[in-house]
Amino acid sequence: MNSFPHFLRSLLLSSLLSFAVPTLILAGGLVIAEAIAHLPGLKNLGESAVKQLLQFLSTFGSGHPLQGAVVIGLTCSVVGVLFDAYALSRYQNLRGPE
Repeated sequence: MNSFPHFLRSLLLSSLLSFAVPTLILAGGLVIAEAIAHLPGLKNLGESAVKQLLQFLSTFGSGHPLQGAVVIGLTCSVVGVLFDAYALSRYQNLRGPE
């Protein structure tokens, strides 16, 4: 039985999920910080959190926060694919030849 299509599907899924999770966490952090900035008495805290998060993303994106988020997502995606490929090869080695 040919397992190559299963391998490709597994790699695609792991790359998509590994990209989406950190990107959504960063976006969620921005949304939460922005929401905190709209609360009375916490405006300075929320604005400071947004500024720090955008500065953090700008560091990885050569001055552009969106590029920073994409770079972090792509890096996590590559790591996820490498981990999935390693786990699959390790699993096939433990099962033995069929």
